Amino acid sequence: TDLSPQAIARTVQAALDIARYTSPDPYAGVADKELLAFDAPDLDLFHPADVSPDEAIELAARAEQAALQADKRITNTEGGSFNSHYGVKVFGNSHGMLQGYCSTRHSLSSCVIAEENGDMERDYAYTIGRAMSDLQTPEWVGADCARRTLSRLSPRKLSTMKAPVIFANEVATGLFGHLVGAIAGGAVYRKSTFLLDSLGKQILPDWLTIEEHPHLLKGLASTPFDSEGVRTERRDIVKDGILTQWLLTSYSARKLGLKSTGHAGGIHNWRIAGQGL
Repeated sequence: TDLSPQAIARTVQAALDIARYTSPDPYAGVADKELLAFDAPDLDLFHPADVSPDEAIELAARAEQAALQADKRITNTEGGSFNSHYGVKVFGNSHGMLQGYCSTRHSLSSCVIAEENGDMERDYAYTIGRAMSDLQTPEWVGADCARRTLSRLSPRKLSTMKAPVIFANEVATGLFGHLVGAIAGGAVYRKSTFLLDSLGKQILPDWLTIEEHPHLLKGLASTPFDSEGVRTERRDIVKDGILTQWLLTSYSARKLGLKSTGHAGGIHNWRIAGQGL
């Protein structure tokens, strides 16, 4: 990335050129000043680790070996991997806001292939955290990888029936991702969501609540402000099955005559709470 003064000047000029030939839009613009995070809390997101390439390879190899040695039906591997990411986020605008923070993210994973009766299955497991001390051991990753892969062997087809379904936690992101898309402000103002008239109405069982915790210490989706600088807040998205919140950016909020909810760039640490959860 080129952050030289010349490169920054070219970027600004390119933005000005685009604006010059773009039709005016009364809903576009920087976020409202009163919503900005002028005082951003420290969310304990930065935990750098001094891991050499050799140490990283050893961690990945241990996870891979633990998976391979777990069961004779595991016949091959797609490898183990270790990643360490450092990031810096800085945001400023013409309202005088200038905030930033550093973050880290470390992860360790393994992926193997199992075989039984001529059928082959693959799966993976991983551990991830802001600090190295938050990660599971390579042996845990390998054992979990083996367990998940072996559980895929010898699948059975069910006859057509009406029955309760238990979703594994690994599919939670995809499952609730449909809800995220349906209550996003862009879908609402374009009237392209099946939940268009559902705000304040029951959309899920009354025992289920979805909470958002953007200031969770060390949270993987924690942030003091969204990509527009709007401060994030703890919210109930769904309360006792009732939809209580649209997910709004500044633009979508203005289109709907509302205020931004700090969701430019996505959601922040959803927690699913309720009876038996």
